[in-house]
This record gives sequence, C-alpha cells and structure tokens, in this order.
Amino acid sequence: MARRGKKKGRPVSGWVVLDKPVGMGSTEAVSKIKWLFQAEKAGHAGTLDPLASGMLPIALGEATKTVPYVQDGAKVYRFTVAWGEERSTDDLEGPVTNNSDRRPAEAEVRALLPKYTGVIMQTPPQFSAIKIAGERAYDLARDGETVDIPAREIEIGRLDLVEHSGERSVFEVECGKGTYVRSLARDMGRDLGCFGHIAELRRVEVEPFTADDFVTVAELEAARFGGKTDEGGGEAEAPVDFSAIDALLVDTAVALDCLPQVAVSDDAATKIRLGNPVIIRGRDAPVEAEEACATARGKLVAIGAIEQGMFKPKRVFVG
Repeated sequence: MARRGKKKGRPVSGWVVLDKPVGMGSTEAVSKIKWLFQAEKAGHAGTLDPLASGMLPIALGEATKTVPYVQDGAKVYRFTVAWGEERSTDDLEGPVTNNSDRRPAEAEVRALLPKYTGVIMQTPPQFSAIKIAGERAYDLARDGETVDIPAREIEIGRLDLVEHSGERSVFEVECGKGTYVRSLARDMGRDLGCFGHIAELRRVEVEPFTADDFVTVAELEAARFGGKTDEGGGEAEAPVDFSAIDALLVDTAVALDCLPQVAVSDDAATKIRLGNPVIIRGRDAPVEAEEACATARGKLVAIGAIEQGMFKPKRVFVG
C-alpha cells in the first residue's frame, strides 16, 4: 500500500483580507500568501482581475471550508468608466471595437441609474470565466470566436454616481454574486449612445469584511521577515516565530457571521467533532435552523443544521 506523503506547510487557519495591487493575478496572490505563511492550503473567495485592485479574501487552512459563505456575500466596487470607446474586454486590456464623439451629461447618467438597480438581467463579457460547451469564454474569445453568452439574473443593491467630468464617470456599486462590473460599463455606454469601458476598478468590500481588515503584501512581508521585505522573491530563511504575521489573520469564524451562532460546552464540542449530534441548551438557543455554526470558548467547532433542538454537524473544524 502506498504511503501518504507528509503535508507541506503549517496547519495555520484564518483569513487574509489582501489589498491586491494592480497587475497581480488572483492565483498569483494566493500562491504568494500561502508561501508567506508557509500554509498547508489556501484559496480565494472570488477572482479579482489583474487590472483591478482591492479586496481579495484569501482563506488559509480550515478557513477554506468557509469560502462559499464569503463568495455569496455582497461586494462593493468603486469603478471609473471612460466614455467614448467600447473595447473587446470591456476594460483597458482589449482593443477598441466601437467609438463615439458623444459624451453624456451628468443628468443623463443619473437618470440611467434606476435601470441598473435591483434584480436585472446581465450578459457577462466575452472575456469571462463563464463556461460555454465546456470551455471558458475567454479561451474562445482569445481564439477569435464570438460566443453567445446567455444573460442571467443578478442583483444590484445600489449604484451611485460619485464623480462626473464628461469624459469619465466614477461609480460605486453594491452587488451580489455573479455581477460583472465590466458589463455594467459596457451596457450603460450603449444605453447612453456613447459607448464605455472600465478604466479603473477597485473592490472595497466583500461581506463580511471591510476596509478595516485590509492588509498589503508589503505589511505581510514586513511581518514575515522582521521588517525586511522579500525583495528578490527567493527562498528567504523562515523565522522560528510566526506570531507577527499570524496576528494579521482574521479569525475563521468571522466568515460565518451570517449564520445563527450556538455556544456549546467542551464536552459537546468533542462529540460534534466526532460527527455526533448534541442537544442545544439555553433559553435563547434556536430550535430549528437550516444552517448554524457551533462554537466553544469562542472557537469554531462546526457548521450544521438544528432540528428539533438538536445540532447536527455537517462540516467540522479542527480545534
């Protein structure tokens, strides 16, 4: 029988709420963070394009089990639309496909906002990760194919005009999962009869995280190497003490703030981690819940369902 290889890295868990710089891809960012923390495993909660900056929540260790809850959370973007040109990628990266000398007045832009608020139908960009007949749309687009991507339902909580100069408009949008901000720029430009594309894009919030949770690559490097950044990107000698960089992690349980919280005893936590249901005690304890999380001494124990006053674990966390 083949022997399992020893896991590489530390069993560190928590969220890194990275302020991703322009030019860095999401996969590259995850690899960088995983290396800095010497973590066993890591993953992100929603791709952010290389040309975009801002919040990229990266889960380490046990926090990877909570990624779906962050992916489903509301997101806030601040973005700049340059009017007068539509591009193949709907941002600065692609060539111009349509242009116009017309520029919208501020009143026209404001009058358009209600059309893009609430539940709307949106067609994703040609250059997107949507799968068409098993292939990514951006792969087909790079091969010169124009693909028919069906429109889908998305939800826009709010869309505000922050600044307007005639040539450009700055917006802030709060939106749900699956929204393409690039499509918003494209569609607004078409409606205004002047075309448009994203010139700048920054993600400022991903629920439940806020800008207060932001940490930069430079701050992480400084904590990892005792004030010295990893300038060469090489194999610097790992410190014995990871306490400084670990202090920059956001607790895994924060990702589950959207769920009912149930405090259990140490004995009950042990039973839950073994996959056993336990009786939920306490006057304020919920009797029924499709999803809830159990904690012991403030530490996450499991995600599960509550049925008839019993907590039934579905996914447990290492204590």
